[in-house]
Amino acid sequence: MYLLIFISTFVALPKRRIRFFFTMIKNSHCKRFTDCNACLKASRGIFTFNQFNQGQHFPADKCTQNCILFLLKGELLINSQEYPGTTLREGDFILQAIGSKIEILALTDVEYIQYWFNELPAICQTRHDEIMDNAEEPNYYVPLVVSQQLDTFLTCLKEYLLEGMPCGLFIEMKAKELIFLLTGYYPLAQISTFFFPISTYTESFHYFVMSNYKLVKNVEEFAHRGGYNVTTFRRLFRNMYGVPVYEWILNKKREGIFDDLVNTKERINEISARYGFDSASHFAHFCKASFGDTPRALRNRAQKTKSLEE
Repeated sequence: MYLLIFISTFVALPKRRIRFFFTMIKNSHCKRFTDCNACLKASRGIFTFNQFNQGQHFPADKCTQNCILFLLKGELLINSQEYPGTTLREGDFILQAIGSKIEILALTDVEYIQYWFNELPAICQTRHDEIMDNAEEPNYYVPLVVSQQLDTFLTCLKEYLLEGMPCGLFIEMKAKELIFLLTGYYPLAQISTFFFPISTYTESFHYFVMSNYKLVKNVEEFAHRGGYNVTTFRRLFRNMYGVPVYEWILNKKREGIFDDLVNTKERINEISARYGFDSASHFAHFCKASFGDTPRALRNRAQKTKSLEE
């Protein structure tokens, strides 16, 4: 009875009032009423939405994070070690690992989403281990194609990014949802190959760092030795190791010096020279600031401790 009264009343309304009624309903369900920009948990740069005109060119540069690129519209020419001279078309996506070099040219007007990360979000450890254990380098890499589930996800994500959604907790959940879709809806062999470059580049960069950090005197020399510009090297290093490169080198130097002083019989002046100190006083000052005592005192204390233990 009440429903019939409501319908008859509604039909009797002027068209202008009806349009206003539906506009209110639409706006109340489609408009976001919270502003996350001032929140301490705001996050930017994990997902980025990009629009570029035909002819836009990005010269080859090294990725300072792992990146998955999802092409939503148009055609992109990609040039990298994994995808040399490869044309991406709408619905294709690729991964470029941290430390890899990529060049991009928009063959048409394009839209694409990029997901930037250092480590994959933890979803299912069993599936993660299975993927990494089966990862093998293919003869050549082929872009993957967006599945129906992934297409729905990307469509919604684009709308959120256009709104300027910076909520860190929300973005974290979307990143986990993305990895769930990639690891859960693509065959093991296919997704293992897709993620293979991450381990390769990580191991390669780590090997470079461990092989060269004792041979350099500063960050600039370290970067140039690896063929990086200093800014890229600093960002790449911090993303991979979690600390600034200078701080990491300093900690490694402290570890090495302390180990040489207490566990070897190498002369103190030889240790000082090998680690790049230009004088005995400079070396003594460094040891006092780092370990609380002079090199000689540290060695004597270690020898006494060993004698007591024997």
